[in-house]
Amino acid sequence: MTGVTAPGGPEASPGGPGRESGGPAESVPDTSATAPDTPPDRHGAAPRRRGRPPRTESADTRDRILDAAREEFSERGYDKTSVRGIAKSAGVDSALVHHYFGTKEQVFEAAVEVAFAPVLKGRQAVLDAPLEEVGERMTRMILGLWENPVTRTPLLAIIRSAVNNETAAGVFRRLVAGQLLRRVAGRLDLPDAELRAELAAAQLVGIAMVRYVIKVEPLASADVEQIVERVAPVVQGHLTGR
Repeated sequence: MTGVTAPGGPEASPGGPGRESGGPAESVPDTSATAPDTPPDRHGAAPRRRGRPPRTESADTRDRILDAAREEFSERGYDKTSVRGIAKSAGVDSALVHHYFGTKEQVFEAAVEVAFAPVLKGRQAVLDAPLEEVGERMTRMILGLWENPVTRTPLLAIIRSAVNNETAAGVFRRLVAGQLLRRVAGRLDLPDAELRAELAAAQLVGIAMVRYVIKVEPLASADVEQIVERVAPVVQGHLTGR
């Protein structure tokens, strides 16, 4: 049996004296307005600036906002996280967060999509597997994400927010159902295919909660291969069993 793997500036203003009436026009150099020095944020990012960044900085700024959002949602949960707090953590103005993402719910959804990207990359291996192997492939993919510390942290932020807030839970449901469960159900030529896919997912989400969030022993420290060996047939049973 193979091992578990994770699928994964400000406007310039003219300066200098004015032109004398009736005299020739003077060539006056532009000077750029600068903001007073401020210390970097806790991530070492540049001082916060108002307005939209140059295009060359757009991707970096967007990524920095998403990183800050995941950390804020992880530490504070959905209810206690604010757009202003995310902006402060990212070292930007709140207007930039709204410019790139919109509302707090939309920021959360974007953060979930980024955290969920390894699932989207790994789902094809599940969907392409022979039907009798889908249960094991699905089990390995989900547990692999939780076993990897890089992907575990944003998953924890998502789960904690979804458990405590219906808006966050709705975002999570839409993404999981639309991107994974309905596609798995589409492979099952059965009248209750969607229910079967959801039961399989519930099995894996429950194990993840007990092992990685609540950390109940001995499940929390059990060898992951032992878990896969016991759980994969149950997941397969939900999908294709009678």
